[in-house]
Amino acid sequence: MNQNTGKTVLILGANSDVAKQCIRQYIEKGFSVIAASRDISSLEKFVADHRLDATKIHILYFDAVDFDSHQKFYDELPVKPHIVVYAAGFLVDNEKALRDFKGAQQMMMVNYMGAVSILNIVAMDSNNTGLERIIGLSSLSGVRGRKSNFVYGSTKAAFTQYLAGLRQELSSRNIKVNALVIGYIRTKINEGLQLNESLIMEPDYVAEHIVNAGNSFTIVPNFKWKIIYAILKVLPESLVAKLP
Repeated sequence: MNQNTGKTVLILGANSDVAKQCIRQYIEKGFSVIAASRDISSLEKFVADHRLDATKIHILYFDAVDFDSHQKFYDELPVKPHIVVYAAGFLVDNEKALRDFKGAQQMMMVNYMGAVSILNIVAMDSNNTGLERIIGLSSLSGVRGRKSNFVYGSTKAAFTQYLAGLRQELSSRNIKVNALVIGYIRTKINEGLQLNESLIMEPDYVAEHIVNAGNSFTIVPNFKWKIIYAILKVLPESLVAKLP
């Protein structure tokens, strides 16, 4: 049901499969959306294909790793957001990341450095008194270091820790910060990977947890992943070492 909230959501990295579902669901709830991505044409096609209300959507160019452009991007927003979602992400397999630093560096820049760059700007704008919430998409890969994906996981671990500190920093202004700690999703980034089908979540399901985020810092969609998350947190290092 359209609630006509009059509020605006800024989605950074809006071309991901989950982010696109967030656009749709936020619009359905009556929000206006600023969808920011390097791939503007793909976003325009998504809006047209799903017959979304184009008057409620601004599509802007945003490059997570062009750090020098972030202040200008934020300053020129058509309206300052009430909610910000950082959904940009990049993944290369661990073997490639170990042998080719450029892949590892790109993960660091997109998954962590780009997030810190733009979210610091958002958070430190004390003139935006309407800011209510910042949501970052992290990963269970960042909960414990595992030999199959620890380079990617390290970028998500750093992002989660950043969000945890940002939550404390902004608590006095009553701005909520959430970390979506996500398992496998049926998305472009996971295409070609050998994943347990019973654990794969659909993008619209994950988007529901973003759009309906509550007060808890850590949000883990799906009860199976909640169990896995809880086990990973307490598993002895000797057993973590035996995981793939």
